[in-house]
Amino acid sequence: MSSLRGMQQPELSKKLFKLIKTENHCIGAYESAGRERASIATQLSEWGESTNDDAISDISDKLGVLMAEIAEQEDLYAQNLEDYRGVLKQIRNTESSVQPSRDHKAKVSDEIQKLKYKEPSSTKIVQLEQELVRAEAQSLVAEAQLTNITRQKFKEAYDIHFAALIERGEKQALLAKHARRVLNLLDDTPIVPGDQHPTYEGTETGRHSLNDAEDELRAWNSTAEPITSNAGTMASGAIPAHPGQVADPTFVKEAAQQKEIEEEAARRVHGDEEQSIATESTTTENPPYPVGQGVTLQDAGEAR
Repeated sequence: MSSLRGMQQPELSKKLFKLIKTENHCIGAYESAGRERASIATQLSEWGESTNDDAISDISDKLGVLMAEIAEQEDLYAQNLEDYRGVLKQIRNTESSVQPSRDHKAKVSDEIQKLKYKEPSSTKIVQLEQELVRAEAQSLVAEAQLTNITRQKFKEAYDIHFAALIERGEKQALLAKHARRVLNLLDDTPIVPGDQHPTYEGTETGRHSLNDAEDELRAWNSTAEPITSNAGTMASGAIPAHPGQVADPTFVKEAAQQKEIEEEAARRVHGDEEQSIATESTTTENPPYPVGQGVTLQDAGEAR
């Protein structure tokens, strides 16, 4: 069913649809790895207790605690990746919405060329040329909206992605550092038959290491360099609003309608990825952007 949904995607959004789908499998692998790591931490603690060696028992238990926290960071990383994936879906939905505008313009242009070849004197040519002007106006604003949304959401998505990667790496490195401190409490000096290792006295030191790890995790702050954005000047229709400019009331109204249309189209086209394919629809007869409602090239230029 997943492959069939991919085949039904508009041409413009197929590549990003595939990327988002692949990322979903990758996120599942991280979640699975986190669960396995948590299970291994428990098994390590249980094994250490069964050795009847006080040092091994205490140290393996503390390592198990730290390893379980490392596993928790893996799960948190997967959650952040899901947020990044959700932002990419906004680009995909916009691509899907723009496709009808492109198709409409190409269809009208093809019809004009066919008529000029078969019936050069046809009065329908003039009508189609007027329709082409309207289609180009629709396409002009739709393409501007697409590139604005794509750039904004691409930057936002990978800001989330790489910030999550840095957080995961720094926190796991922090935990691994304290795990090595605990491990260093184990005396591995060889003994001869009949001798015994000195009494293990690292319990308190190991507990301090766990407390330090907890405190450092709580006080952790990201060292990631902030990602700048100038997308705040973008109006609701994904077109920049110029300072001091009074927006055309018609355009503002249509911009609000555009958002509703896009969200509805996204629900029909994509739906939730776990829903039945029978509830999905990937086509729309009319261009999804409000510019299709009588906007001319002049209006489009003013909106920009």
